[in-house]
Amino acid sequence: MTTTTRLHGDLEFTPLGPDFGAEVTGVEVSEAGDEQVATLRAALTEHKVLILRNQRLDDAAHIEFGRRLGELTAGHPVHDSGAVPPEVYALDSQDNGFADVWHTDVTFMPRPPMGSILRPVVLPLSGGDTSWADTQLAYRSLSEPVRRLVDELTAVHDGTREFGYYLAQRRGGRGNIWDGKPVTTLRPVEHPVVRVHPESGRRGLFVNPGFTSHIVGVSDAESRGILDLLYAHLTKPEHVVRHRWRLGDLVLWDNRSTLHYANRDYGTQHRVMHRITLRGDIPVGPSTR
Repeated sequence: MTTTTRLHGDLEFTPLGPDFGAEVTGVEVSEAGDEQVATLRAALTEHKVLILRNQRLDDAAHIEFGRRLGELTAGHPVHDSGAVPPEVYALDSQDNGFADVWHTDVTFMPRPPMGSILRPVVLPLSGGDTSWADTQLAYRSLSEPVRRLVDELTAVHDGTREFGYYLAQRRGGRGNIWDGKPVTTLRPVEHPVVRVHPESGRRGLFVNPGFTSHIVGVSDAESRGILDLLYAHLTKPEHVVRHRWRLGDLVLWDNRSTLHYANRDYGTQHRVMHRITLRGDIPVGPSTR
């Protein structure tokens, strides 16, 4: 991929890293035309992470822009939206709203989100950066024998550890509507370890420390060994880009080809982020495509 600015119509894409991620200029999303929205949607598959600065958005405009990109889900399958619209997931550091573990959003559901759109509402004076890892780049840089191994594997994703108590105790077993059904319990789901992107056809690793519990059909020791190898490989610095937030930022990422991590390095300072998610499809692997 080129490391110089690229023009798509009146939009400019400046790479964040040599292989993925781009900062986009030339568009105010609340005023974007249909062609600009289509360009951003196509660029999301290509660049995987898009950063837009100086956006003037409230929750309503945030949601409206998301609807122009695709179909929205509830803000989260489990969490109560509280004072924000149901399409918004508010991550508030004063209410344990942290994301300081590498993860891909909501992979513990049969149909994880296609993408996420995040904006800051309150930021600490410093800290709270977010990093993304490119799962397709990580897959390509594995050795061929390991690629052949992981192409055939399936993993279990389980949201119980992270959200089971919240669903049972704080929501009384009554979560939100996801894929047209109310979430009353979190049942583990199986996804391929290697996901074939439905638009680009590229293969990427589809496991994450936040929600993947184990590999199917192997021993516990083998599962831990395989997952530890993949996690260490996924998050190598050459597979990662990092963003320092400013108010007015809007970041879009492809949930099918990335995982991310939010630094929890700002002490008792306040950090609030609002996220919406785009409805995705059921992950498909090389052997099931």
